[in-house]
Amino acid sequence: MNITVLAASGATGLELTRQALDRGHTVTAVARNPSRVTVADSDRLTRVAADLRDPDSLARVVPDGSVVLSGLGIAKGEEPGVLTAGARALVRARPERIIWLGALGTGTSAEVAGPVTRTLLRVLLKSELEDKVAADTAVLAAGGTVFHAGPLTNGPLSADRRAHGLADAPRRLLPGRVSRATVAAAMIDEAENRRHVGGTVIPVER
Repeated sequence: MNITVLAASGATGLELTRQALDRGHTVTAVARNPSRVTVADSDRLTRVAADLRDPDSLARVVPDGSVVLSGLGIAKGEEPGVLTAGARALVRARPERIIWLGALGTGTSAEVAGPVTRTLLRVLLKSELEDKVAADTAVLAAGGTVFHAGPLTNGPLSADRRAHGLADAPRRLLPGRVSRATVAAAMIDEAENRRHVGGTVIPVER
């Protein structure tokens, strides 16, 4: 499979890139500075430059027929609307599919996460919240899949990971932590098995 990883130099993007290569996929790793995509060289890996602040640059680097896995986030100091513009530019590029990483408790998963989490996110995310929700909405409308993860850790890949649709997602007072490695694995699982096309997925660890 041809996979394009957005924000490939970030902590989650590096996991996505590394694990996709380990599974035998061909990977285009997209980053503002491609030299920071610090995974081992491979004849199945291409590093390319694009900048979320120039959304159209994302569309230019996505190969035809590629499944896009996005680890994009909003960097400190970024203006609201950056994520939404990036998601919309990506949709215009018409990749085979988009699998997008969002935050549990926003948009479609707000009800599942519960009132405490919703309140905390309104306080912590502030102006970023609307941007995240709008970006998720653009991806879902295009038939993509959005992963809503709880707080991310740098822990190991869970041997017992689960990926729940909204209907069977666990209800908790506060969202459970989940490692970036586990989230990356669940996103690649979805690229391979297409279980939640057009839906929201909540990855969890036991």
